[in-house]
Amino acid sequence: EKIMRPQLDYHCADLTYEVVFHAINPRKEEVIFEDRTISVTTIPLKHSVPCCGFLFTEHHREQPERKRYAYCSDTMINPKMVPQIQGVDLLYHESTYTEEHKERAAKTMHSTALQAATIARQAEVKQLMIGHYSARIDDHQMFLQEAKTVFDNTILAEEKATVQF
Repeated sequence: EKIMRPQLDYHCADLTYEVVFHAINPRKEEVIFEDRTISVTTIPLKHSVPCCGFLFTEHHREQPERKRYAYCSDTMINPKMVPQIQGVDLLYHESTYTEEHKERAAKTMHSTALQAATIARQAEVKQLMIGHYSARIDDHQMFLQEAKTVFDNTILAEEKATVQF
C-alpha cells in the first residue's frame, strides 16, 4: 500500500470508488474475498518474487453446477496447484516461452506452453487459456500449437477477447 497509494492519489485522484488494500500471504491458500455470489481464494505460485494466482468460485447460480475460474500468471510449472484448480471451467496459465526456450523459462521462473498444458491435463480442467507471452516470440500460434499437443481445448489470451464458459 505504501508504494501504490501515492501512485493512485496522483494518477487516479478522480476515481469514483474506493480502492481498498488487503495484505495477503502469497505462500498459502486463503480466501481473500467472499460474498453471496462469489469467493476469491489465493493460489500460491512459484516465481522469483512472492506472488499468487486467484481462484474465482461462483456460489449462487440457477444452474446445478457453479462456475470456477483460475488465474495463474508469473509462475513456473507447479504441480502443487493441481488439487486446488482440479476441474475448473477455465484455467488461465502463463506460457511465457515455448519448449525451445525451456531453460530460459526455468531460469526466469516462468512456464512454457507445454508445461501449462501439462498442468491443465493433470488438473482435468475444462478449458485452458494461455498468455503472458515473451516479447521475443512474435508468432503466438506457436504457443497454441505446442499446448494443443498435450491439451487440445486450449485458446490464446488476446486483448479484448471474451470467453463464455
